[in-house]
Amino acid sequence: MSELEDSFLSHLFELRDRLIRALASVGIVFVCLFPWAKELYALLAQPLLASLPAGGQMIATDVVGVFLVPMKVALMVAFLIALPYVLYQIWAFVAPGLYAHEKKLALPLVAASVVLFFIGMAFAYFLVFPTVFGFMAKVAPEGVAWMTDIEKYLSFVMTTFMAFGVTFEVPIVVIVLVQMHVVELKTLKEWRPYVIVGAFVIGAIFTPPDVISQLMLAIPLCLLYELGMLMARFVSKPDAERVANFPEPR
Repeated sequence: MSELEDSFLSHLFELRDRLIRALASVGIVFVCLFPWAKELYALLAQPLLASLPAGGQMIATDVVGVFLVPMKVALMVAFLIALPYVLYQIWAFVAPGLYAHEKKLALPLVAASVVLFFIGMAFAYFLVFPTVFGFMAKVAPEGVAWMTDIEKYLSFVMTTFMAFGVTFEVPIVVIVLVQMHVVELKTLKEWRPYVIVGAFVIGAIFTPPDVISQLMLAIPLCLLYELGMLMARFVSKPDAERVANFPEPR
């Protein structure tokens, strides 16, 4: 019993140390980015500012918003920069408990998920934002000054980044489900009509109420689902090979 308690406590101490390292890495990057917080927010706001009419600008309705919002943007960028190191700390804590074949699969999937999340954010920033903001500027009624609060804009951007980042993770989710034999590839193909409907429902929930942005989320989601099934066909192992690899030592 004492050995089990010692082992449990040692794992807790290791988890604490790795969490501290991960948080410290984000904090260090944030401190380095602090002097450029305003420039980072200006870069984030560029898609909207480029779509505003001549002389248009954003507003701040909160007294401390002009300070806090750029700090939040700097913190977000710091987390994204430190994300590989944070994931390494998570991997170093989890890896000793995995089988050899699980490590071979997990490490590429983690790396691919990070890359796909960044691609989803880039897709939103470079394609979705200019399209949506340009459309909004054209449909604004005559005589209406179209502008937004910087806090609300940041909230909109964060929600959109999360929606598209998670959407681009669909191939990874499909591969994991097939590889772990949670669902068969044949079943995923049968679910295709429901996925298409669900994609448009998700697009309607997590994007502005216009058809363009909904399509720009729903269509990539459907295509990524198909890509996930295609990739799962190549990485999935036969049952005999999976059983042979299962008893490998940790």
